[in-house]
Amino acid sequence: MKTFILIISFFISICCVAQDKLNFNSKPIDCENKWVVFSSDSFGSYSYGFVYMDSQAGLTLDFAGSLKINSNEKFLISKNEAGRSMKIRLQPNKSLVAIIPESYFAEFDISKTPDWLKAYQEDENSTNRLFIWGSTYNIWNECAKGLTYLEKVKKIDPNYKGLKTEIAFSYNCLKQPQNAINILKEAIKQTPDDAYAYKELLYSQVHNNQLPDALKTYYKIEKDITDKTYKSENAFNILCAFYSQNNLKKFNEWINLTQIDKDDRFGPYVEKFKKDLEKLN
Repeated sequence: MKTFILIISFFISICCVAQDKLNFNSKPIDCENKWVVFSSDSFGSYSYGFVYMDSQAGLTLDFAGSLKINSNEKFLISKNEAGRSMKIRLQPNKSLVAIIPESYFAEFDISKTPDWLKAYQEDENSTNRLFIWGSTYNIWNECAKGLTYLEKVKKIDPNYKGLKTEIAFSYNCLKQPQNAINILKEAIKQTPDDAYAYKELLYSQVHNNQLPDALKTYYKIEKDITDKTYKSENAFNILCAFYSQNNLKKFNEWINLTQIDKDDRFGPYVEKFKKDLEKLN
């Protein structure tokens, strides 16, 4: 009998009527320092937790538990085991989440600001903190916002490691390739063997209609840069320039030279582009 009473008490403590519907209309990147619910899985279970910015990992979810909504529109909340913390790094995606209204906080047994958050809010104006904010917003394609944080870093330490290339990423994202080119040339002077900076430079030149310069950059990378991480991506970006020019001859020559069509990531796009050009030529 005692066990039965405990079970009944448990479920009473985790059931609440869904008076205000959850609105799944927010991007996770816009929910920093918010309690959110993620869309349900195939079993009708929703995950929920607190979104915050980790100075090392970027946008992170502190997983708090799961819930279901029964036929009477009641929330059946299963809280995470007490004392057990589960941190999940949030990767860019198109899924939308619902911000938990404050009217639900009592039922969820949560406070607007968790006590543990203080530890993650120290040194908010440090270069490390500002840089991770800026780069995280860039990753989530919120580049205008990302650039504001990176500019703050620049004022404090203009030579902060990786800053110039990250600012260039923002400019490219915002369709300002000439600005990206200018700052990337500075970055390469500082770190002449930086394959990522060269990759961004080539991309910027392609999108600034500077194909001859982009080709020089490509061959410079091939000759002098030992890190070949971006070899296929660089080749594909050049190929896209030939595609944009409707130049089937150069397009095919570049494929033969680089074998970019053999790359699993880019092969399907190469095939599609080739068919498009053959129809037009």
